[in-house]
Amino acid sequence: MIGQPTLVTDRLLLRPFTLADAPEVQRLAGDYEVASRTLNIPYPYPNGAAEDWIATHRPGFEKGMHVVYAVTCPEKQGLVGAVGLVEVHRRHERAELGYWIAKHCWGRGYATEAARAVIEYGFSVLGLHRIYATHFSRNPSSGRVMEKCGMVHEAHLREHDRKWGVYEDVDVWGVLHDEWREQCTVPAIRECRMH
Repeated sequence: MIGQPTLVTDRLLLRPFTLADAPEVQRLAGDYEVASRTLNIPYPYPNGAAEDWIATHRPGFEKGMHVVYAVTCPEKQGLVGAVGLVEVHRRHERAELGYWIAKHCWGRGYATEAARAVIEYGFSVLGLHRIYATHFSRNPSSGRVMEKCGMVHEAHLREHDRKWGVYEDVDVWGVLHDEWREQCTVPAIRECRMH
C-alpha cells in the first residue's frame, strides 16, 4: 500500500506525524487556550497521550478511517499544529475536517491554508462527496477559517457538545465536491509527494 503523501502549500508542509513530534504536540496542543477551543484535546495534556494519538494515525490511514497531518512551517517554527479528515465515512463519501493551530501562530492564516489543502486532498485523492466541520459557537475565528475554505454555514446546534462539564453550542459548516470545484480556481496543494 502507498503511504500517506506529504502535501506542500505556499507556506506549509503537511506531513505525517512521527513519534518524535510527541513532545511538541503535548506542549502546543496542551496550551489551555488551544485545548479549550477543541472538543477532544484534554487539559492538562497527560504524559504519553501524544504518543498514543500519533500511534493511531498510520493504522487509521491504512484502513481508510482518517488522514491526519502535522502542519509545519519549514521557514519558521517547525510544527505549528495539526489538520486532518478525522472521520472518513466511505459509505456516504463524507469526512469531518478537524484542526488546531498553536496559539503563538494564530492570526497568520495557517489554519485556512492547511484546511484548504486537506479539503482538496479529500475531494481529489479520496474521492469524497462532502466535507464538513464543526466549531464551538464561542470560537467564531474557527468559523471564519471554514468560511474562507468555501464552506457553507449549515446549522447552529444548541448545547450540542459537552466540554469540561459545560454544554457548548456548536456551528456546522460543509462543502460539497462540486461547490469546491466551482470556487477553487487556484489549487491549494502545490505538490503532493508520495512515499
